[in-house]
Amino acid sequence: MPVVLGLEGSANKVGAGLVRDGAVLSNPRATYVTAPGHGFAPGAAARHHRRRLPGLVAAALREAGLRAADVDAVAFTRGPGMGAPLAVVAAAARTLAQLWDRPLLGVNHCVGHIEMGRLVCGARDPLVLYVSGGNTQVIAFARRRYRILGETLDVAVGNCLDRFARALQISNDPSPGYNIEQLAKKGTKLLELPYVVKGLDVSFSGLLSHIEETVFAMLVEVTERAAAQCRSPEVLLVGGVGCNERLQEMLGAMCSARGARLCATDERFCVDNGAMIAQAGWEMLRSGQVTDIARSGVTQRYRTDEVEVTWRD
Repeated sequence: MPVVLGLEGSANKVGAGLVRDGAVLSNPRATYVTAPGHGFAPGAAARHHRRRLPGLVAAALREAGLRAADVDAVAFTRGPGMGAPLAVVAAAARTLAQLWDRPLLGVNHCVGHIEMGRLVCGARDPLVLYVSGGNTQVIAFARRRYRILGETLDVAVGNCLDRFARALQISNDPSPGYNIEQLAKKGTKLLELPYVVKGLDVSFSGLLSHIEETVFAMLVEVTERAAAQCRSPEVLLVGGVGCNERLQEMLGAMCSARGARLCATDERFCVDNGAMIAQAGWEMLRSGQVTDIARSGVTQRYRTDEVEVTWRD
């Protein structure tokens, strides 16, 4: 039963997680938080990750009751994401892999979210709605790839909500999306807003001056269309925006009407974390997908459907 250490740091969150044979042993995480009205610069986020990562690795080992010698492989986020934060995490992973003489596993960030969701929810072959700060995709597995059936045509849903929060000076602590959700719970009136659905794709650029309910309705609509096409008995919701309770409620109602099961998790596993990279790395390791250090460079654009998913039939 191999133990895999996973390092994640593609945006403003950095984490280290340990996974062994389907069990999450530890998953500490730290977030780079900026002042209300401000986003985060890649360089500043990278410096934050560099400061916090050694302590997070030590904490992950301590929490799991393991030593470095117990780790069988080191997985890291290879992309997509922001260049500078990705580079810091990759450098740390390469260092540990060489220091401990262990295999290196370069993981696609999006695939990490999917594999963690499948593990936590026990979802066998779900349709996936992946919603985060940098990605919005409807995904199904076919012929050893996670196929993108539909996606955003412009900004990702998380980025849309983040920019809305900045415009209103909403706090970034613990996250702008969470704080928007709490404010939305107090709302009493639904405004008519731009609603752009094109087949299984969506467009959010016209919504940047508006808010949450219409955005989620668009996502539920395209997910239902894809679920009907794929005849999926399960819908898996992953990504940082996936822990939004209202989105889970709306998708749950859609799934119930279709006789399907909604698979959703909480912020421990929806929000970027090291364990999801460890879990995807664990799957890669058991199927023989090891990353050569000479080819372990990061990439900001690494699409979900570029990965050959050798561990699934």
